[in-house]
Amino acid sequence: MKLTLRQMQIFLNVVTSGHLTNVAKEMKLSQSAVSMSIKELENILGRPVFDRINKKLVLNEVGRAFHKEIAPIFKKLADIEYEFKNSENKGMIRVGASTTIVDYLMPSIICSYMSAYPDVKITLKEGNTKEIAEMIQAGTIDVGFVEGFVSGSDIVKEKIGVDELVVVTAKEELAKTCNIEELALNRWILREEGSGTREVFLDYIKEKVDDLNVFLELGHTESIKSILMNRECLTCISKISVEKEVDEKKLFHVPVKNFECKRDFLMIHHKDKYHSVLFEKFVFFSRKLMREMMER
Repeated sequence: MKLTLRQMQIFLNVVTSGHLTNVAKEMKLSQSAVSMSIKELENILGRPVFDRINKKLVLNEVGRAFHKEIAPIFKKLADIEYEFKNSENKGMIRVGASTTIVDYLMPSIICSYMSAYPDVKITLKEGNTKEIAEMIQAGTIDVGFVEGFVSGSDIVKEKIGVDELVVVTAKEELAKTCNIEELALNRWILREEGSGTREVFLDYIKEKVDDLNVFLELGHTESIKSILMNRECLTCISKISVEKEVDEKKLFHVPVKNFECKRDFLMIHHKDKYHSVLFEKFVFFSRKLMREMMER
């Protein structure tokens, strides 16, 4: 589109005033600049929009049709500009979160936030920890919530909670006190490469277990639980993700000796991210709610 907002603004002011000198004075422009803008607009449209009568610019039939179309559009744009300049609670926040957080924490946080700030739109993208970190670096999301390890000097990390990983199975006979070395001989399902859950667990047991018998890798916690209930195998998973199944005795917590595997929940954003009031409010709200949920 060749037409500019500036040309539209000058056109509308000339329609109201009828004199270039008045418009130039009001907009703090030279009269020649205003005149040039009108000529450029007419060149773009391919036809004159004003008749020059008695040293005054008067809309002709083309100009009247153009004014009818352009005036409401420009007013709408002006209203939008005013609204966003004067509203701290309007806009869009792009959020990314790793699988565990998306499934078990973010729904409550986002629903609560949107109830408090109904004019804010939120987009939520899911991925593993590595993928969310890459989205932050690429600038495709504003803020991310992940677990485990995040590398990159351009990513700002803030700890907002501590999560516990537990070993679970659907076979009650496997749920007996033992060492992690003994369990390593059984079949295991783990999350895929790049998952924070997987990386934290494998790093935790690496000094005791040389070769874990992993027969299946999946990209989603719910898929792991589904397979787990139909196979004689084990997994290491976030405690918050299996609370319901353990309570219902669909899954059983395996009491592993000297096993206390924890990982941090992190809020991350790019170091060069502009901190608007809207962004700061969302960060504060999310931090507060997630800490309260983790404490419960």
